[in-house]
Amino acid sequence: METVEKDIFDEFFENRDSLIVDYRDGVISKKEFLKKNFNYVKKSEVKPFFEINSYEKGIYNYQYYNSIAKYYKMMASEIKGGGKSYSKKRYYVEKTNQYYHKKDNTVLKLLEHLNFQNTEAYYIEVNSPFLKDKLYEIVLNDYEFAVFHSKSKWLLMELEKAKIFKNETRKSVIDEYINEKYWDE
Repeated sequence: METVEKDIFDEFFENRDSLIVDYRDGVISKKEFLKKNFNYVKKSEVKPFFEINSYEKGIYNYQYYNSIAKYYKMMASEIKGGGKSYSKKRYYVEKTNQYYHKKDNTVLKLLEHLNFQNTEAYYIEVNSPFLKDKLYEIVLNDYEFAVFHSKSKWLLMELEKAKIFKNETRKSVIDEYINEKYWDE
């Protein structure tokens, strides 16, 4: 890996791991965690990588797209009412879906790069009735903090094709994070 890329990834993973530890230790809330992730990717001059040919690029792209998707989801949830408010909310929902799709595509590219090795996926226990039997977890067992979530049906079909999806429900490896709300419903 080139020195410039190494520096980019060193900074990225240091920030990412620090936020994960701060959240896990109760120093910051889920909403603060998400906002800090969003602010990091927005201020970064590094845009998503076109090709996922390393673990680092895959994680970077995942974090980039997931942070923006969750930010737009928060923005949509804060809008109440109809009229112009409704069209703004619809705009945020469309952006949310667009970035979640990019995030899911990144996950697939990363898994393909890793040949689906030492990876497992399964449905997770959730408090939200909306996410029950829809949200699943993908864990890369060879890497620390490498946990992805999705409810994408097309990605689920790819996981089943690769024979890494177990049709069972488990407690998430980051259960508290998954079941903590970050917006008002």
